[in-house]
Amino acid sequence: MKMKAIILVLMIAMQLNACSKDENPEQAETRDTSSDTNTTKMKITIGSSVFTAVLYNNPSATAFKARLPLTINMTELNGNEKYYDFPSLLPTNAIVGGNIKVGDLMLYGNNVLVLFYKNFNTSYSYTKLGYVDNPTGLAQALGAGNVIVKFENN
Repeated sequence: MKMKAIILVLMIAMQLNACSKDENPEQAETRDTSSDTNTTKMKITIGSSVFTAVLYNNPSATAFKARLPLTINMTELNGNEKYYDFPSLLPTNAIVGGNIKVGDLMLYGNNVLVLFYKNFNTSYSYTKLGYVDNPTGLAQALGAGNVIVKFENN
């Protein structure tokens, strides 16, 4: 009887492990959506390219959304991000960046809006505002230098 119980437990464990594995290894890394409840969407326009972004439900994203529509000149930095210094402060809840993904929209410090266009790992701290839900073509749209970006409600 003990042996049957052990075999049953092992079979259940193997089944659970198989269900939890990503069946498509080429699939993009998923985002942490734990703070996605009651999210809102916005539109980001860069030249003729239009992207949809999801804003998290947090005080920082709410304060950012209150500034929309917003057309700004974003400055190139490090070959992986564009940033803009707001003249006034936004609320923050910074955490260590960890794995930054293409399309992440974050706040550095309490007044620097950052839009990332490359994946990388960082030890800098950011407040999460949202992310571009389909960032295909984002790097090309942002280009190599400074760029005008329009953020507006969807």
